Amino acid sequence: MNPQPDPHHEIDGDVYVWPRHLASTTGTGDPALAPLIDLGWDLRYDEDSNVYVSAPDRRVRLGYLPEGEDDGLWRINAYKDSFGPPAWGVCFNDRVPTEFVTAFTTVLATAYEQGPDAYLARPVSGNDEHDPFLAVVPLLKECWEIDRPRWGVFAIQAPDGHAGLEFTTGDLDPEAELTTRDARWQLWAGDSIDRPAWYATASTDTPVALLTAVTQSIADPDPLPRWRDDTFSYIKGMAHLTPILRPGPPAPTPLDVRRAVASRRPAALPTASVPRWSTTSRPALPGPRR
Repeated sequence: MNPQPDPHHEIDGDVYVWPRHLASTTGTGDPALAPLIDLGWDLRYDEDSNVYVSAPDRRVRLGYLPEGEDDGLWRINAYKDSFGPPAWGVCFNDRVPTEFVTAFTTVLATAYEQGPDAYLARPVSGNDEHDPFLAVVPLLKECWEIDRPRWGVFAIQAPDGHAGLEFTTGDLDPEAELTTRDARWQLWAGDSIDRPAWYATASTDTPVALLTAVTQSIADPDPLPRWRDDTFSYIKGMAHLTPILRPGPPAPTPLDVRRAVASRRPAALPTASVPRWSTTSRPALPGPRR
């Protein structure tokens, strides 16, 4: 798949990566931070250049941690009480495509504007708006296949076998959900869930709307632009790369054609070199024949 580029939009890349779950990070966090910063959230840095963004009431917090202790580059938590434990937590590791994180933070910004009933909405089975199954639907629509890899786990896998989503049933340790990969939800891409190129986790009470934002972005059939030489930005050996064809010059208008034709016409002769009949003199008569 290789869509035609928008001539009015400068594409940041020279290849398209498809399927998009085989892309990786763009190497910059700015697009994913922007939805929250645009709301006026507090932005701070530590001495290691890690970034911390907090909602005005400190009940939603994001850490962008390139110098963190592990590969959890993005950690987002929400709180019922700003001084209490997290109500839910999400982690994206350092190779998750930036577009997927941006999809999450964009919907998070909207949910925060709507209030705690939105950004703290617990999943509820059978509820029209908050049923966990809603997060799976975008992937099923793109022909991801249901799997039962082991007891207590519901999974679906991408058609190419290089990505999947797992939902673990039963009771889980709330602390482990926030600090390890033993969480209710896990998305991954790569060789397998045990050897992922990238992964994302979400704890039990993560709102379904936020999860669905990510799965919708993953399920989007359009490829993602990347630079071929930036091999960290896609999963090498698995992703399909196709060149981005830059738009050619615009077609000439009728006025452009007339101007081009006019520019190729020979110059007119000087006025003095063109013989003309005078109205004040008569032409000379021919001489006698001999």
